[in-house]
Amino acid sequence: MAKETHEFQAETKQLLDLMVHSIYTNHEIFLRELISNASDAIDKLHYQSLTNGDLLEGDTAFEIHLTPDADAHTLTISDNGLGMNKQDLMENLGTIAQSGTKAFLEKLKEAQDADSTDKDLIGQFGVGFYSAFMVASKVELVTKKAGSELPAVKWTSSGEGSYEIDADARTEQGTTITLHLKDDAAQYLDSWKIGEIVRRY
Repeated sequence: MAKETHEFQAETKQLLDLMVHSIYTNHEIFLRELISNASDAIDKLHYQSLTNGDLLEGDTAFEIHLTPDADAHTLTISDNGLGMNKQDLMENLGTIAQSGTKAFLEKLKEAQDADSTDKDLIGQFGVGFYSAFMVASKVELVTKKAGSELPAVKWTSSGEGSYEIDADARTEQGTTITLHLKDDAAQYLDSWKIGEIVRRY
């Protein structure tokens, strides 16, 4: 598969712009959202494996790992859940369901007009993945769908209107998200800080 570059849909661009120039003062919710997504992927795989045990490929220990790397200035969130193929990726990350995005933006405007930013708005509308851009200048996601013969896929974006999709050599099912943290997000390289956020949510 050759590397492809795609534009985000207009409403997604609008949403990304909001996340990058975040109206949310509480940036740490990005971690709650990414862990929640990883947990959902594990739940989906567990559910599907009840009728198709081969999907687990012998790996029955469901895990989510958070790995800060101070030298690379990255934070990685990985899971061994269901994973995605290229089509899933483009549907889930290239275009958010338009109705959901539109409703989210409308609710957000209402909250801003009322001078309150409801921290649960992100989770309600399934746009949690994009909260990563509050703290990251670039996001890389590598994923392989359980039970699929298709190669793993790598999704990369700096949140500026487009994203790239390429093949990846990953062989195990699941998803790994690497956040290239902004300079002002260095606190998310601190294991103690990460543990505190995880315990809170």
